[in-house]
Amino acid sequence: EKEPKVKDKSNKILIPVDFSNYSMKACEFAFNLAKTENAEVILLHVYFTPIYASSLPYGDVFNYQIGDEESVKTIIQKVHSDLNALSEKIKEKVTSGEFPNVKYSCILREGIPEEEILRYAKEQRPMVIIMGTRGKNQKDIDLIGSVTAEVIDRSRTAVLAIPENTPFKQFSEAKRIAFITNFDQRDLIAFEAFFNTWKSFHFSVSLIHLTDSKDTWNEIKLAGIKEYFHKQYPGLEIHYDVVMNDNLLKGLDQYIKDNHIDIITL
Repeated sequence: EKEPKVKDKSNKILIPVDFSNYSMKACEFAFNLAKTENAEVILLHVYFTPIYASSLPYGDVFNYQIGDEESVKTIIQKVHSDLNALSEKIKEKVTSGEFPNVKYSCILREGIPEEEILRYAKEQRPMVIIMGTRGKNQKDIDLIGSVTAEVIDRSRTAVLAIPENTPFKQFSEAKRIAFITNFDQRDLIAFEAFFNTWKSFHFSVSLIHLTDSKDTWNEIKLAGIKEYFHKQYPGLEIHYDVVMNDNLLKGLDQYIKDNHIDIITL
């Protein structure tokens, strides 16, 4: 396969959509951000057809008839009508003033959703990918959908995952951000990237280390990181905490509630 041409970062915001309510929430967030950052919104939908499935090694998993061009046509028609419906819905929201009027375009690609999203991000280098935490056919017990998890894990572009019932409409409403650290060099690089992307907004940051045992070494490392951040980001209000709990997720959840955290950064 030819290597895609890689651009420098563009002023595009990528929203992978699957026509669920989650997608609408991500759109709302992205449109507001595009307005602030003077960016363009790209809505990307990836669909899967039986023809495509046949070229995958595990062909027998998909019990499609390959000569079934009719069903492919039906899928493509359905995808087009869904995308048109989404586009109409967005137009309505722009007309009613619910969404700001920014430039946006819709793109359809065929394939495996996470692969195509990552490929598009690699080729176009959007400033950020904004997507719902999960898609429309997710089980309630999943904290995050498999496509979103895969994109977060492999993308080189920052990913903003928006839960469906997020109370805000835009990034500027977030006042407290938690940054979870393992005192790793990569955390400092990640924070730098995060800070540079969002520095036009005003927020305070809580640097948290999650642990299940008391360890003086953690406190020492935290003191070191404190000094580093103080020098590096003199104007930023930062709180430092070690959160101790046998159950790390429970500990984090409690911390988020107690400290009114709006966004978690990793």
